[in-house]
Amino acid sequence: MPDFVISGTGLYTPSQSISNAELVESFNAYVDLFNGSHATAIAAGEVAALEYSSVEFIEKASGIKSRYVIDKAGILDPQRMTPRIAERPNDEASLQCEIGLAAARGAMAQANKSPADIDAVLVACSNLQRPYPAMAVELQAALGVEGFGFDMNVACSSATFGIQAARDSIANGSARCVLVVNPEICSAHLNFRDRDAHFIFGDVCTAVVVESTATATSDHQFKILGSRLRTSYSNNIRNNFGFLNCGDENGIGQADKLFVQNGRKVFKEVCPMVAQQIVEHLASLELSGESIKRMWLHQANLSMNQLISRRVLGREATADEAPIILDEYANTSSAGSIIAFHKHSEDFSSGDIGVLCSFGAGYSVGSIILERV
Repeated sequence: MPDFVISGTGLYTPSQSISNAELVESFNAYVDLFNGSHATAIAAGEVAALEYSSVEFIEKASGIKSRYVIDKAGILDPQRMTPRIAERPNDEASLQCEIGLAAARGAMAQANKSPADIDAVLVACSNLQRPYPAMAVELQAALGVEGFGFDMNVACSSATFGIQAARDSIANGSARCVLVVNPEICSAHLNFRDRDAHFIFGDVCTAVVVESTATATSDHQFKILGSRLRTSYSNNIRNNFGFLNCGDENGIGQADKLFVQNGRKVFKEVCPMVAQQIVEHLASLELSGESIKRMWLHQANLSMNQLISRRVLGREATADEAPIILDEYANTSSAGSIIAFHKHSEDFSSGDIGVLCSFGAGYSVGSIILERV
């Protein structure tokens, strides 16, 4: 079997950013509005008063300091608290296609690829803008790529699952070179009225080019030594929004149609699962924590990444060994580990080894062991 490489990565970052201080000011204004309009019911014990959020609470809970978003004004409006993203006519490019184009072109440029060189486009992300036509097929057409495209969703693990799907497509002869794109508009599925979650997500798009070494010409090649996927069903991270919602009017507008999670259970159950996967994956390739230069981990929570890296290395990881981008970007779902890889891989020399790993709802874990060519 030929060797496969990641030969290019791309990143689209929205122009608008929200600091923790701005987010807290908006949330606390909403709390005042809610508590004021429900003052009688609160006094009677019929409704629980909402509590303020704070910058200190957010940073201690997550390590997040800011996030990029498609629309800042709608999110920060305490009367609205959701982004304003207008629907577009069917003959215009969709928003996910638009941001996907920017990231895809960056990845293709680094990989020295033209549209004629790409045989397949995979759009892998947590939330797709529509069921069909597939976002990947729209993006494929916008890029001028022949071949095929399809969408896939494994929540925060979508990018690593997509990379394995791309490698498998090349291995079985379906394609020579595959583009995997992760357009994550997370602010649209976040409940900004939920104190425990209003700070978690940001918007972004990443892209990765996967191909065999036989066709790769980029100066930035990382050989895929191995990929491993795992899923284990859990309701601790969930979003119940879907096309069946219109069949039961009682659910319309309910909180479970947005992102909900039991954070403590997620932390307790996912961290050991991820660490075990990485350790076992390395061992299957006769490698250990000491063999790797860096871990590009999913960027959901600083404490999670610190615990996972500590279990893999057997000690505390340095900032260089487990770089963090969530302080600036927040949780960007499947794109987080790709952003870390995109921003922190140029210093690798030939033979250096790293682990690209994402994890999240499902539960799902995807790990890719990479070696700089």
